[in-house]
Amino acid sequence: MVYEQLPFDALTVNENEKKRVAYFYDSDVGNYAYGAGHPMKPHRIRMAHSLIMNYGLYKKMEIYRAKPATKQEMCQFHTDEYIDFLSRVTPDNLDMFSKESVKFNVGDDCPVFDGLFEYCGISGGGSMEGAARLNRGKCDIAINYAGGLHHAKKSEASGFCYLNDIVLGIIELLRYHPRVLYIDIDVHHGDGVEEAFYTTDRVMTCSFHKYGEFFPGTGELRDIGVGRGKNYAVNIPLRDGIDDSTYKSMFEPVISKIMEWYQPSAVVLQCGGDSLSGDRLGCFNLSIMGHANCINFVKSFNLPTMVVGGGGYTMRNVSRTWTYETGLLNNVLLDKNLPYNDYYEYYGPDYQLDVRLSNMHNANSPEYLDKILTQIFANLEHTKFAPLVQMQDVPRDMCDLSDDEGEDTNEAMDTQGGSEFARDSLVETKGEFYEDDHMAQGIGSKNTSLNGRIDVEGVFGSKRKSLVDKGESKSTNGALAEGAGESQETAGALADGDIKAEGVTEAATESNDVDMTAEEVEAAIPQEASVSEAGLSVDSESK
Repeated sequence: MVYEQLPFDALTVNENEKKRVAYFYDSDVGNYAYGAGHPMKPHRIRMAHSLIMNYGLYKKMEIYRAKPATKQEMCQFHTDEYIDFLSRVTPDNLDMFSKESVKFNVGDDCPVFDGLFEYCGISGGGSMEGAARLNRGKCDIAINYAGGLHHAKKSEASGFCYLNDIVLGIIELLRYHPRVLYIDIDVHHGDGVEEAFYTTDRVMTCSFHKYGEFFPGTGELRDIGVGRGKNYAVNIPLRDGIDDSTYKSMFEPVISKIMEWYQPSAVVLQCGGDSLSGDRLGCFNLSIMGHANCINFVKSFNLPTMVVGGGGYTMRNVSRTWTYETGLLNNVLLDKNLPYNDYYEYYGPDYQLDVRLSNMHNANSPEYLDKILTQIFANLEHTKFAPLVQMQDVPRDMCDLSDDEGEDTNEAMDTQGGSEFARDSLVETKGEFYEDDHMAQGIGSKNTSLNGRIDVEGVFGSKRKSLVDKGESKSTNGALAEGAGESQETAGALADGDIKAEGVTEAATESNDVDMTAEEVEAAIPQEASVSEAGLSVDSESK
């Protein structure tokens, strides 16, 4: 018997392993709505983002707001007339496009709503930019939860999906990678992605889904591809009620065989949340752990990986799951108790990072699953020798429209903190110390305040400072500011008592060139007189 029931163990991470994670999020994505009563709610992405931020995972990742995909970029897969229709149609002029609406399957499941084209641009832009960063080696994992719309066809909307951002992302990956593996754990079959690459061996699609009287009705075990793509489409049709252990027993053997024989150089993982227990449209019985185990297993292969969202129609469960999986991708096991966030009330009454399992019957018998695995392994036998790709020039990269580079100079970083782009790309390294976020002066800073005084040695490490007489007193403001030419440093929040400018001047003139420690600086300052009467001017030579 090929099928073997595996025990479901607790998930573990290697805290010493560091992955460079790029997280793509656009704050506008939660503003769009398919309409009252529609099960697809982009607001769930905003909820997940709020949880991710309040768990502090932003310190572990680089955060980006991708440039929305343009018409030209969308037309790398979709037809010109379909993209032109999406860009022009609105709820107000829908009557003028009645013929096109039927042709492009825009209607009940895929309604026209305000900002439709902008919503598609956000979804596509995140996946394309994530793929581009993987290509350039800027990150190991790219996350775009606004993506994962796997039903959209070349010239047709389908299943709440208008733009197939996954196909656009894979096309971008194929510019650098000879073989790409696409894995889909949404409860619905990833028909749009499979159809796009059905005739090529450069992309292998693997979908775990419910099959039988269920949308979209495709994804039979015998659908294996045609032409050069024969045996490079893998479908695992499952029945209602599959649980964590059974899902793991199917997922891990199949993915292991594919990795061994197909040898992909990049992976795209669609993490649809409608395979969770209690989903409005789903019929599986997975917990957060069962769903996240798939992400953890794929991550263990250490390949460039793009993680995208997908389905999921019980918002509180989807946001919980994507947050937990973001933690796993950053090698962090999150606490079960949810932190307070903008949507805390959604998670009542338990306020836990967990999805309750139901007692539904698991209709997937061992005999049925053994039959599926046997057939899949027989098909994969034909892919033992990874297909080769002809060498050719790599097309030019897309232009990188980032923030003003002038904002990110050393001087700007010291005085202004640099651009928002630069601040979002900072990542907290394991072992760094921060007394408090608002007190940190930058990455690597270990400054602490001692009784209202600045610990100069704490701020500047082993650098030594020289005390120079300026002939005039300057007010202190508690911050140390460095100029472009020579550095001026002012000691702030001095102790209670007064300081006379004459005393400072005398202490300084004794030796202009003598290096002094922070303790010697403080000892040279009388502790009586008003702080408002005099200040301290310190010059620091660049060592």
